[in-house]
Amino acid sequence: MTRKPVPARQGDLFASVPPASLPIARTASPAIPADLWDRLARSAFRSRFHLGAQERAYLDEKGESAVLLHGQDFIAKRLAPAHPARDGRQTPWKGHPVFVAQHATATCCRSCLQKWHGLPKGIGLDAAQQAYVLAVIAAWIKRDSQHAVAPGPQEAGEESGR
Repeated sequence: MTRKPVPARQGDLFASVPPASLPIARTASPAIPADLWDRLARSAFRSRFHLGAQERAYLDEKGESAVLLHGQDFIAKRLAPAHPARDGRQTPWKGHPVFVAQHATATCCRSCLQKWHGLPKGIGLDAAQQAYVLAVIAAWIKRDSQHAVAPGPQEAGEESGR
């Protein structure tokens, strides 16, 4: 009796796993269209989103890996199904860095995913599409953190000169 070779199995990238036991893989991320950031910047609605003090504190406390693991779970449960429950209203506006990033990047609901990213409604997101959505969210969080508003002269302790 000859045994067929068993293909190597990759772990479920979107399974709920405690952050300490599964760090986010730092391999090549899915390609994000070069013009996405320009298109989002031209949207008055999308460009007004930035991480608030609560979300920044949460990100600092939990760390990027843990926050993105939460993001994997949110995507798998709230966006990946072909017909998500409460589609269009499933993403809160604040309270978690991923939620803010989802609104800023138009990855908050299936309608926005279709309009902005070309991921059609009514068809479940596969693992590659979910990884793309997470990569967009992660890139936005990094970009927003790097472009944090610097304190003005009064906030930095300098005198105004008047």
